Amino acid sequence: MSDDFTSTEPIEVERYELFAGPAHRFNIERRDFFKMFGGGIVIVFCLKDALGTQEAGARRQRQDGESGRQAGGARAPKEVGAWLQIAEDGGITVYTGKVEVGQNARTSLAQIAAEELRVPYGAVRMLMADTDLTPYDMGTFGSQTTPRMGPQIRKAAAAAREALIDLAADKWKCDRTAVTVAGARVANAKSQQSASFGQLTRGQKLLKQISDDVTTAPADQWKVAGTSAPKADGRAFVTGKHRYTSDSKRPGMLYGKVVRPSAFNAKLVSVDIKEAEALSGVTVVRDGEFVGVAAPDAASATRAAGLIKADWQAPAQPGSADLFDYLKKGAEDGRDAQRNGGGSRGSAPDGLAAADHKLQQTYTVAYIAHTPLEPRAALAEWNDGKLTVWTGTQVPFGVRRELAEAFHVSEDKVRVIVPDTGSGYGGKHTGEAAIEAARLAKAAGKPVKIVWTREEEFTWGYFRPAGVIDILSGVRNDGVITAWEHHNYNSGGSGLQTMYDIPNVKTQFHPARSPLRQGSYRGLAATANHFAREVHMDEMAHAVKMDPLEFRLKNLKDDRLRAVLQAAAAAFGWGKSKTSPDRGAGIAGGFEKGGYIATCAEVAFDRSSGKVKIARAVSAFECGAVINPDQLKNQIEGAMVMAIGGAMFEAIDFDNGKILNPRLSRYRVPRFSDLPSIEAVLVNRKDLPSAGSGETPIVGLAPAVGNAIFDATGIRLRGLPLCPNGLKIEARAHG
Repeated sequence: MSDDFTSTEPIEVERYELFAGPAHRFNIERRDFFKMFGGGIVIVFCLKDALGTQEAGARRQRQDGESGRQAGGARAPKEVGAWLQIAEDGGITVYTGKVEVGQNARTSLAQIAAEELRVPYGAVRMLMADTDLTPYDMGTFGSQTTPRMGPQIRKAAAAAREALIDLAADKWKCDRTAVTVAGARVANAKSQQSASFGQLTRGQKLLKQISDDVTTAPADQWKVAGTSAPKADGRAFVTGKHRYTSDSKRPGMLYGKVVRPSAFNAKLVSVDIKEAEALSGVTVVRDGEFVGVAAPDAASATRAAGLIKADWQAPAQPGSADLFDYLKKGAEDGRDAQRNGGGSRGSAPDGLAAADHKLQQTYTVAYIAHTPLEPRAALAEWNDGKLTVWTGTQVPFGVRRELAEAFHVSEDKVRVIVPDTGSGYGGKHTGEAAIEAARLAKAAGKPVKIVWTREEEFTWGYFRPAGVIDILSGVRNDGVITAWEHHNYNSGGSGLQTMYDIPNVKTQFHPARSPLRQGSYRGLAATANHFAREVHMDEMAHAVKMDPLEFRLKNLKDDRLRAVLQAAAAAFGWGKSKTSPDRGAGIAGGFEKGGYIATCAEVAFDRSSGKVKIARAVSAFECGAVINPDQLKNQIEGAMVMAIGGAMFEAIDFDNGKILNPRLSRYRVPRFSDLPSIEAVLVNRKDLPSAGSGETPIVGLAPAVGNAIFDATGIRLRGLPLCPNGLKIEARAHG
């Protein structure tokens, strides 16, 4: 068999909702920059190749995503990746299409620019996610803001610094080597001349294009980046001053409400809108399968929608009870292994023949919901044929395209503005609320705002894909793994490839017919694949009677993964004697999106009640050079807390096209009482480029907890969630 493993493509296969690209490019003439922004210096970062270091899926063949949009045919713009302006008053503004959804990109990107400009980070203003003002960006996902947008902004800022030096040298008639930049001033120490940025840029209209090979400061010389700068605009969030989309208002604004189908895949048979139309100030819209209302206030909109009598017809559909059988029966054969994250090397049958122990197990992962603090919301306004929408999305340019297609207008007639948003976790990549608000606004002739209810968010968004994972392995008595075969059905190919040093490997992702709408979720299928792999590694370690950490290290050459495993184990105190027979410890490690994670967990089991409590969790994480240590710890700790839900109790219950637990009273998310003692250990590699941290830290907790439960109880759990209703000691392992 050939060694045909390939690197992850820009868009992973399980990002069903993201197979899209804009129909037009963001391209501005030189004179238009200054028409938009005034004078000063504008630095345009020119990209080397047509992929533009964006996370565009340009290499994929076109295919329909779950949102109905087309994939891959459009490439990211070759010319503009990011730009930076130093205005005539000295103000510094960085323009990027990235969005802020709580991951603190606004802070870290400002630090990066400030580092190269030699200014305090608070001097940099980030203008983000406005499709009329910022360059095209594929979206904020995949932990790509730091490794891809960060270097663009770093180089643009460095080029701006060099442009300031050139201006000063020309003005003072001196050699540029005598000019320095520090503290937001440019100076010539020999002549004692100095000037602020504004003094140099006043009256200038300099548009400078740069290549991506400009010199920047190495991480070991950082003074602004690499420090724990506080969250940008943090006070506004704490005090409630920040305005989310759901807080936004426009003059004459109405409130919208949509009449939802009775079940998924339902068709509208008939609708009676007479009673709703009779209400004062209410506009009712019927457009194909879309039925909605706009009213002067939210209560009136809800009342009007409730008066509409709609008759829906839905087909019979599978439910949670037969989910995993359904996925396997409807799965493809996984032949396109390379594109879907799989591959092979050596011969799995030969490896199994050389093994002293053969293990074959099945692992399952349920659908779960994103449950963002801020449900989907949008405010739409039409003026002179142009549509402006304020909405919380991770993909503003994708939503712009959706709107343009929905209303048969060109993209230059649509503007999408994204206020800093109350979390997304991969769940806000599509523009349903934006389209709904825009439809109602067009009919009403006034701005319309729609805010989804929690029940709508649970039902009409998309879910993290459920999956079935089959693993067949072989291991010798001395602990050397000889064979590994890993098949993922439906959940995806992210994290499918193993980092362990195994000579005979076969991994495949098998797409399947999903009964529910599914798409991106923090970590994608890396959570499912790491859960299955790391629990199976624990099972192999016990089969050969080796310590789970020792077993992993014996089969691991990758220095970075070894380092985080050892760091987590050291901080956790791995190998110490149990403090109680009903306590257990587990460990897991992994790699994804350029980051390396290892998690140790301790659980406590109450035999009388069957309750399992995570008592302690320690994660060590390495993502290259750390830009903001405190914010990175926040990301790691937040991911660990979020992971508790999917590990222990979160699962979508559904039947016959309906979600049965579409509210927080029925869908269990982590509570304060669930939280263990949490510790995040940073492994700071200043010799390596900075990678993202938004996703990878979530993948280690579930397998570590599952392994800890086995250590405490002797019961092996092979499905997520592990124990939503507790655990009885007489229970058997499930798979």
